Amino acid sequence: MPFIPHTDEDIRRMLAEVGVDSINALFDEVPSDLIDPGLPGIPEGVSEMEIAREMNERAAGDMLGPCFLGAGAYRHHVPAAVWEITTRGEYYSAYTPYQAEASQGTLQLIYEYQSMMSGLMGMDASNASLYDGGSALAEAVLMAVRANRKSKSGRILVPDTVNPMYCDATRTIVGNQGISLETVASNADTGAVDVETLKQWDGEDIAALVIQQPNWFGRLEEAQALTDWAQRNGALVIAVVNPTAMAVLTPPGEWGENGADIACGEGQPLGIPLSSGGPYFGFMCCRKAHVRQMPGRIVGRTVDLEGRTGYTLTLQAREQHIRRNKATSNICTNQGLMVTAATIYLSLLGAEGLERVAGQCHANTRKLTERLADIKGVSLRFDGPYFHERVIELDRPAEPVFQQLASQGVLAGYPLGRHDKRLGNALLVCATETVTDADIDRFVDALSHALAKAA
Repeated sequence: MPFIPHTDEDIRRMLAEVGVDSINALFDEVPSDLIDPGLPGIPEGVSEMEIAREMNERAAGDMLGPCFLGAGAYRHHVPAAVWEITTRGEYYSAYTPYQAEASQGTLQLIYEYQSMMSGLMGMDASNASLYDGGSALAEAVLMAVRANRKSKSGRILVPDTVNPMYCDATRTIVGNQGISLETVASNADTGAVDVETLKQWDGEDIAALVIQQPNWFGRLEEAQALTDWAQRNGALVIAVVNPTAMAVLTPPGEWGENGADIACGEGQPLGIPLSSGGPYFGFMCCRKAHVRQMPGRIVGRTVDLEGRTGYTLTLQAREQHIRRNKATSNICTNQGLMVTAATIYLSLLGAEGLERVAGQCHANTRKLTERLADIKGVSLRFDGPYFHERVIELDRPAEPVFQQLASQGVLAGYPLGRHDKRLGNALLVCATETVTDADIDRFVDALSHALAKAA
């Protein structure tokens, strides 16, 4: 049975009602040079059976061998209960409620999620999530410009240690809104930002400073000192953090004397498996002083006239509600299913469980990089503390080596030369709690053989 909403007769009658004789005439205000005459490269429709087979074959092509990739997407163990519960009908089909108070179950879940994320980040409030980590940073930049009323410049300092894919997404979203992203160079030896470097902006009108912790190279930034510098100079602080790392590192709300102003990042490590590139979800938390500038929705807990607990949308600064043209963002829904999984994941692990996961990640990464450093032709890049990612330097271009190991079923890190040609020999390697000693042995053997054979 075809799912076609309008018949040719329906379309003819609707066009006649508005006084035009064709679809093209209905959209005649669209400039002709913007109209695409076709969709090249898009195949014809196929049957349900054919598309099911195609997707099964693609899924079977996903590598299940040792994974040492990171760079913003991480393979963690997800307890079976997480998705057994998440995919129950009452959760699986739930959507951000438009008649909110009639959806008490959904509101309670979002409230629990917000409470846990606020606690994990050491912040006062959390929204109901965003699309992904990159768009979360973009929204944080927009929020900082709105919230910092003392700044009129729209200038944001972004270290080159921030995930370049997040930076690309942010430039795409804010680039035409009078906001300038200015690059802060990191120390070439440490792979982190020196506070001294920021002194060139002393006394200037800066809206916000972005600090990623751990940063793109896996290094831990001097978040305390960077935060204090920014706030002394009238800038807000945007923290981009790995939520798993926050179980063992100082949370953004405790950075420096006053804490970061906004915390955001990618929520995928919290119970979301790597599934052919998605889906992900972004998170955002902030201090109470800025809560009215935070995009999305905030759920609050209250009591009704009979004293029973109830949940309600406390703030909803959306264009579809009373804010209209004063809305903070056009974000009109959250990644509800992903947030459901993350809430169940955090509930099952608890604070102690998440801390154990983080500790095992660090221990495995330390073991991995010590073994790799013993291979002839491999050295460690960037000295200093790290969490569960570290950069290794090869004696030759990294991309061909990565491709060779991938053909053998080993995802040997992320080639940093894809974003910076100066790091063409560098691999960003990561080890989570899922990595075993046998996985490390396989990686070490494969890399040793590849380098020796090429030599």
